[in-house]
Amino acid sequence: MEVAVYLFTGFLEAGKTSFIKDTMKDPGFNDGKKKYLIITCEEGVEEYYPEEMGDNVSFASFDSQDRLTPDRLSAQQKRAKADIVLVEYNGMWTLDSFYNALPNGWMVYQEILIVDSTTAVSYNSNMRQLMVDKLTSCEMVLFNRVSPERDRMELHKLVRGISRRASICYEDMTGNIDFDDIEDPLPFDLGAPVIDIKDEDFAIFYRDMSEELSKYKGKTLRFKGIVALDPSIPKDQFAIGRHIMTCCEADIAYRGVVAKGMKGLRLKTRDWVIVEGVLSEEYSKLYRAEGPVLTVTKIEPAEPPKQEVATFY
Repeated sequence: MEVAVYLFTGFLEAGKTSFIKDTMKDPGFNDGKKKYLIITCEEGVEEYYPEEMGDNVSFASFDSQDRLTPDRLSAQQKRAKADIVLVEYNGMWTLDSFYNALPNGWMVYQEILIVDSTTAVSYNSNMRQLMVDKLTSCEMVLFNRVSPERDRMELHKLVRGISRRASICYEDMTGNIDFDDIEDPLPFDLGAPVIDIKDEDFAIFYRDMSEELSKYKGKTLRFKGIVALDPSIPKDQFAIGRHIMTCCEADIAYRGVVAKGMKGLRLKTRDWVIVEGVLSEEYSKLYRAEGPVLTVTKIEPAEPPKQEVATFY
């Protein structure tokens, strides 16, 4: 049996409980016939009142991250005979703990991040890693308590610094919701004969290229990167990329593309070079699947950029 899961994330007092209660009042979601299980992972000021929900809604709580196991989650779902599970997740817990505990047959249909707009910037500054953890996989970000004078561009950039795919909406103090319509242009010209990626834009380029490779296929790119040789690919091929930091030093990782051509080059791992070439999608042993491959037409030695680790901000 497949169990539909709706995952609501966010920090304490962000408004998750109120959002879930409103969702359960929507007859388009709660038809009164299916059985629902609401799992809470923290206690806030706002409470659930079972008598307001109906006989088809059950509740369970987990007060410790260690207690999230497939057996315990499955047991609660079976006890409730639930077709749909809503999870109000603890913002201080990483999402890996939840996804690793998913029982067989549980499918996350939607992941929504609820954020208090009045504390969003502060949380992002002081608990950046936890914010990134929630932003990375969510499909929607809802900023609530948005006053008329609130700078929405600041909130927009907070999300887009991590995710370009999440939809963004803003709920004002009266409950009206507006969807984000701020244009989010790339910092380089995709229509140029040669797409020149500046050093400070490499992280944005790499993420966008990874998410929408089709936009870059057949395009000529030029960027600075560090060489990485790998014995799993032919001798005339190498990886070219940068170390990218998403939120903190602990998550710095090398990200690059396979490059081919220019036989006879004497390159070494950690050489900085500027490459120019045409991007395609091909199978590579390095990916063990199809992925971006750059056919190099020009290459030249280069000095490291002022900031060797690429970031999104």
